[in-house]
Amino acid sequence: MWLLDKMLRKLIRQGKLIITDYNGKVYEYGPSPEGMEKGPLRLRLTNRKAARHIATYPQVGAGEAYMWGWLEVEEPHDIRDMILFVTEQAKTFGDKALQAQNPLKKIAQKLAAKADSINLKSKARKNAEHTYNLTRRLYELFLDEDRQYTMGYYRDPENSLEKAQLDKKAHLAAKMNIKPGMKVLDIGCGWGGFALYLNRTYGCEVLGVALAPDQIAFCKERAKAEGVDDKVKFALMDYRDVEGQFDRISSVGLLEHVGTPHYPQFFEHTQRLLKPDGVMIAHCCGRTGPPGTTDAWTRKYIFPGGYIPALSELVVESEKAGWQVMDVEAMRFHYSLTLEEWYNRTVMHHKEIVEMYDERFYRMWLYYLAGAEQSFRHGTLVNWQLIYVKDREALPMTREFIHEESARLRSLEEPPQWHLAQAAE
Repeated sequence: MWLLDKMLRKLIRQGKLIITDYNGKVYEYGPSPEGMEKGPLRLRLTNRKAARHIATYPQVGAGEAYMWGWLEVEEPHDIRDMILFVTEQAKTFGDKALQAQNPLKKIAQKLAAKADSINLKSKARKNAEHTYNLTRRLYELFLDEDRQYTMGYYRDPENSLEKAQLDKKAHLAAKMNIKPGMKVLDIGCGWGGFALYLNRTYGCEVLGVALAPDQIAFCKERAKAEGVDDKVKFALMDYRDVEGQFDRISSVGLLEHVGTPHYPQFFEHTQRLLKPDGVMIAHCCGRTGPPGTTDAWTRKYIFPGGYIPALSELVVESEKAGWQVMDVEAMRFHYSLTLEEWYNRTVMHHKEIVEMYDERFYRMWLYYLAGAEQSFRHGTLVNWQLIYVKDREALPMTREFIHEESARLRSLEEPPQWHLAQAAE
């Protein structure tokens, strides 16, 4: 316990944290619970290995200890409270306080992260299936009605998740400057919501591609049910295998899975696919600092092969391929609100998720959502939206076209009601 004790005494400067070790010994950190609505945060370690496992590499060890039941958060608090409490204080020291403490382990983790970022086609498909080919019902339980598994755009923090996701689609579509009848490629189409939205609002033809079989099957079912499967097509395909010419390209939540060694290939191939007067929109999670690495817990359990890029990586590599960056927007805090709602909806369906998987999976999912939330709330993560063109005349002179079109699109439809809301109450 001495290593964890040493770390927490340095880290906890406000509030009150109380830990009961597996042998019953109690440790207290922080000056006072003043300001803590639920009172002191109380944790219990149930395994003699827990403290050392957490202290050696907090970003990995804490997650695993919670998953395995070695770390218990006592009511009325939960794992989200713990993560937000600790990481808010860690801001003073940066992420270093939560990273691997052993120098050799730090080097090993960096090397492992670089190796993991190599996503050849076979590995990319395997990674996609690991992340997105889980039970359909799981995603239905915590995502919005349209199953948008990316940031919602909260024009008002009080908006529903469904409203935020509809506004996100309007914001993205407006930036693409689409004209009716255009042909659009949606790379990493998810469950098809954005592709169907573009067809519904502009009457354009859309090809959506992704690597998770059940996602594509679901997309095709949706298109058929809406009677637009002749206009909105979906294919189980690596974007590197797409051929043809498109007026517009969208990639929403895809660049995090490309892998930095493959950025040149991504920008070169999409450059070939886009018509001379075309526009490409890229929306992805991003880091506000320099390039870095993905932590080992996330790579192992949630997004193998995943990496959140720095803006410099997205700009430099695109320039090499001949792209011109016409617009960059850093979207702060929107994802933290999205993830908070995903977490709450997951908690609402605790029993069903455990029945589908097990308690370990449920704990893993909670830790993932809360950990991701803190990165956007207390850390340095944002969402990048970049507009790329091959010809500067592809877009109007000012950004007013974005705001005007976004407002027009928002006026076209009301957000749906979450069909599980009443059952969850």
